[in-house]
Amino acid sequence: SGVKSGGIKMIPIHGGKYKVWTKRIGNNPKIKVLLLHGGPAFTHEYFESFDSYFPKEGIEYYYYDQLGSYYSDQPTDTSLWNLPRFVEEVEEVRQALNLDSTNFYLLGNSWGGILAMEYALKYQQNLKGLIIANMMASAPEYGKYANDVLAKQFDPKVLEEVRAIEAKNDYNNPRYMELLLSHFYTKHLCRFPVEQWPEPVNRAFKHFNQTIYVMMQGPSEFGVSGKLEKWDIKAQLPNITVPTLTIGATHDTMDPKHMEWMSTQFKNGRFLLCPDGSHMSMWDDQEHFFPGVIQFIKDVDSGSFK
Repeated sequence: SGVKSGGIKMIPIHGGKYKVWTKRIGNNPKIKVLLLHGGPAFTHEYFESFDSYFPKEGIEYYYYDQLGSYYSDQPTDTSLWNLPRFVEEVEEVRQALNLDSTNFYLLGNSWGGILAMEYALKYQQNLKGLIIANMMASAPEYGKYANDVLAKQFDPKVLEEVRAIEAKNDYNNPRYMELLLSHFYTKHLCRFPVEQWPEPVNRAFKHFNQTIYVMMQGPSEFGVSGKLEKWDIKAQLPNITVPTLTIGATHDTMDPKHMEWMSTQFKNGRFLLCPDGSHMSMWDDQEHFFPGVIQFIKDVDSGSFK
């Protein structure tokens, strides 16, 4: 892709028991962005749109597959799939990559946004800036938005069939994903017809670790029913004091009004709306997503962030 890549680095974590995959692109001692993918257990691959924007701004950034994801180790020990351990993993990755409060920007999308917020609550002294893309601060409110707002946008017959499959726990039924892809994902996850989905998005879907995803998130993006079902840190947002950008999108699975509200709760918050975008605004609303992210990073870097 013409992008000069820095090293791929396998980083030992969890007492050296496992390794996770990272890849550096660019070189900027002052600005280093670590990308936290969604899922849980999707891959860094759907972030490849950043290659078209960050290099020409001179921004250094890191692709990273979290433990359990395709390019990293995929242990079967189920006790590993919990938030505190994931937070420690991010901290181990930060240390291995020598990122610190003079240069370290953490960008999390979807589940990566949960992880980024949880990381900041414990380790914000290591951060220069925080970017939360397309993730509300409450799983119950995300579930409520899916039920009260997004479900109503379905054709009622389609919704009935989706709910019937869910009621039977028949999630391996190919019809389930087929219905969600054509009636939900192409409206709220990535707003292209399925046959025009970007190749990196398809690759991430092909590679995601379903076992971990279902355990943590539940069977799909249409609401949440796994271990994260009760996760809610709304009350803790004011404890995050580093400059923070929240990104919402009009067609997202996440309520953009909630994303905007979050930006008022952080000590130093800013909101970016992607009016044409959905859950993967880095693909379907690049003309708002990237200028907004780049401006935030530049403002924090230059000390002019308000």
